[in-house]
Amino acid sequence: MPNYNGVWSLSTQYQNADTWNSDNPNAAVGLFMGGSGSDGNSVNIMEFIIIGTAGNVTDFGDLSVARASAGSLGSSSRGVLGGGSTGDGSNASNVIDFVVFSTTGNASDFGDLSGTRKALAANSSETRGIFGGGSGRTDTMEYITIASAGNVTDFGNLTAAKNDLSATSSTTRGVFAGGNTGSTTNVIEYVTIANTGNGADFGDLAAARGDLTGLASSTRGVFAAGARTNRIEYITIASTGNTTDFGDLNNAINAPASFASKVRGIIGGGDTSSARINVIDFITIATTANATDFGDLSAIRSTTQGCSNAHGGLA
Repeated sequence: MPNYNGVWSLSTQYQNADTWNSDNPNAAVGLFMGGSGSDGNSVNIMEFIIIGTAGNVTDFGDLSVARASAGSLGSSSRGVLGGGSTGDGSNASNVIDFVVFSTTGNASDFGDLSGTRKALAANSSETRGIFGGGSGRTDTMEYITIASAGNVTDFGNLTAAKNDLSATSSTTRGVFAGGNTGSTTNVIEYVTIANTGNGADFGDLAAARGDLTGLASSTRGVFAAGARTNRIEYITIASTGNTTDFGDLNNAINAPASFASKVRGIIGGGDTSSARINVIDFITIATTANATDFGDLSAIRSTTQGCSNAHGGLA
C-alpha cells in the first residue's frame, strides 16, 4: 500500500480511476467504518483501501461514537455514517458522522436521524443520501444533502417495515433489498433519489435473507452474503426484475461491509457459522465470476459498514 502521508487530493479527472500509481494519486478510495469486534462490542475504527489495488487496510481515523449495524453512503468528496448499534448492540444511535475522503482523520458531526436506529441501510447519488428501514422494523426513509450538514428530512416509506436490509444505487435510482419484516424477505424495491416518495417493487432476490450487503456500478447492482451464504447475485438497476446469479464469495457469511468503484466491488468482514472474519474479497462488477481475495481488515469484524468516493451512484 503506498504511503499517502495522510492526504491525497481528489479531482473529477480521477473519479473513475481504479489503480494507484505515481501519475494517479487520486484513485477510488473505500472506507470500512465501525463494526462489531471480537468481543461483540461496537468499535470506532475506520480503515481505507485503494480499490484498484490489492492489500490490507490502512488506518483512516475514528468515528465519533463506536457503532455497528449503521447505514453508510458517500459522494465523491464525503463519506457518511448514520445510526447504528452501540456498546454490546443492545442500544441504538441517531448520530450521523461524516469524513472527507481526501484527508485521513476522525469523523465530524453531520446531524441526526429522526430517531435512534440500527440495522438500517443507505444509498446515495452525488448530492443526496437516503437512509431506510432499521430497528423497530420501520418503513421510514429519510434523506440528507451530503454537501451540507444537518438533520434528516422525510423522504417516504418502504413497501414494508423492515430491518437488516441492504441498499445500493445508480445515479438516479436507490435500491433496497432483503431484510427482516418479522420473517426474512426477498423483496427488492426502488426509489428515484432526486424525488421524494414511497418505494416501488423492483423484483426479488433468489432467496429471502437479511444481513446481506449491496454495491453497484452505474448500471449493475450486486447483492452478496446474508443468511450465512456465499451467494452473489445482480440486477440491472435501470430495469426491474429478479436477480441473476453472479458467483460466490470465498466464505459463507452474514453482515459484511461493501463498497465499489465503477469497476470493482469490495466485500469485507462478516461472520461465518463459527466466527467473525477479517477477509476482504473483490469482484469485477461487469463480469460474472467468483470473488477473489483482496487482503484483510486489521482485525475480525462483522456488521461493519462501507462507502467509497467512486461508486455507481456518482456521475
